[in-house]
Amino acid sequence: MVYMTRGVCSKTIEVELDGETIKHVKFHGGCPGNLKGISQLVVGMNARDVIKKLRGTTCGYRDTSCPDQLSIALEQALNKNS
Repeated sequence: MVYMTRGVCSKTIEVELDGETIKHVKFHGGCPGNLKGISQLVVGMNARDVIKKLRGTTCGYRDTSCPDQLSIALEQALNKNS
């Protein structure tokens, strides 16, 4: 699934789940090192656990962030799979 982000530097997030387990995450745009790190950290984790940890994370003056946008993308992927 490809999620179109809102209000952040990254433009899209690719998300692939195996059930509720995160199989693949890739950000397009944004801060490359940080987003590669986040992507590697969450692979193998339960999507619901990641959503709980990342939801509401802000970036500077923005009311969202790339991690927050990832939580939204994961929610949509879970809803799509159910």
